[in-house]
Amino acid sequence: PKISVDEARKLVAKENALMVDVRDGTEVANTGKIKGAVHVSRGMIEFRADTEAPSHDPKFQKDRPVILYCASGGRAALAGKVLKDMGYTKVRNLGGFKDAVDGGLETEPG
Repeated sequence: PKISVDEARKLVAKENALMVDVRDGTEVANTGKIKGAVHVSRGMIEFRADTEAPSHDPKFQKDRPVILYCASGGRAALAGKVLKDMGYTKVRNLGGFKDAVDGGLETEPG
């Protein structure tokens, strides 16, 4: 489900949610990313989130809330479906990077 910037802030603060930028590397290099977010492009999400794979990133845990965003929300929705199909239970879509920044989330270099 889609969440607001305020809901995202609360999930990060209270439940240690993992914020994930699923845009391509060039997009992140050009605009930066939300402060504290990890960058995992849409095409790599399955590899980094698969707890059985050698490429697994330990930040991805199936019971940890995951907040996804991209440029407009489309790739985040696709990545969210993949994570749910993989057994992740707390997946949320923040939508687009610009909306998040306009909503007051800080950025940092990508």
